[in-house]
Amino acid sequence: MAQMTMIQAITDGMRNELKENEKVLVFGEDVGQNGGVFRATEGLQKEFGEDRVFDTPLAESGIGGLAAGLGVTGYRPVMEIQFFGFVFETFDAIVAQMARMRYRSGGVYNSPVTIRSPFGGGVKTPELHADSLEGLLAQAPGIKVVIPSGPYDAKGLLISAIRDNDPVVFLEHMKLYRSFREEVPEEDYSLPLGKANVKKEGNDVTIIAYGAMVQASMKAAEQLEKEGVSAEVIDLRTISPLDVETIVASVEKTNRAVVVQEAQKKAGIAANIVAEINDRAILSLEAPVKRVTAPDTVFPFASAEDTWLPNHKDIIEAANGVINF
Repeated sequence: MAQMTMIQAITDGMRNELKENEKVLVFGEDVGQNGGVFRATEGLQKEFGEDRVFDTPLAESGIGGLAAGLGVTGYRPVMEIQFFGFVFETFDAIVAQMARMRYRSGGVYNSPVTIRSPFGGGVKTPELHADSLEGLLAQAPGIKVVIPSGPYDAKGLLISAIRDNDPVVFLEHMKLYRSFREEVPEEDYSLPLGKANVKKEGNDVTIIAYGAMVQASMKAAEQLEKEGVSAEVIDLRTISPLDVETIVASVEKTNRAVVVQEAQKKAGIAANIVAEINDRAILSLEAPVKRVTAPDTVFPFASAEDTWLPNHKDIIEAANGVINF
């Protein structure tokens, strides 16, 4: 195994699929010779040629339309939206076209498109670059939404996303790109979409998170352990479809739950998770489920970002709240 950052694991995942399947194409703004704004596609054009890894005009609507068309003609497009805040420009192609293709055609056509995009706070980006808009796509039937929390998961989930016959939105938190390394197999491997991972087992409270908030939750769990509280941490990995079974099994064991997301309280998917717990495990609860989220305002300018974003201290406070309810 090699020690990789998340950005290296993502590059390796795309390289793996470009080698395995000549129908895989990678394209987007500056992804070719420049290797993308974060260098996620660095070296791929040189290795596989301009016909398979190529730049597009600065027009997300055109990128999405191209991907939708290629998908129904037998290709497996991997399109990049340079920052997920720009997804509105291609919303029609993703939600009105790709998501409905298999149903609309009675199974004659699929839309095996992977939509890669960076997002997330903590790195002081300009306006519209960091927004957590995953909840908008998670509400659209026909689309899978995947958010890895580290290098190992990123490669395995990306390979699964590219091989999936339906559209997959694959979101990469910018703060995680180069913040730590993990052992990642250099060979081919995949992780199932729609299956959560229990990152840490515990008995007193369940903490449910995804993306960068998994790292914050693990930090909170370590501190809680020192205080005598055993926290179970669930990394959702995929937020649509949601692995409700793993969530419910954990809540039935711990009897308390905290749901953590970077998105605003009324955004993301935390409210849906709370509803699923109430529907399926309310009699197991010893306290109402708490949410740790950002406030319901627009994403702030860089100077206020650290105050606005949820952190491990907020998670510890919420966990103690449900324990002492």
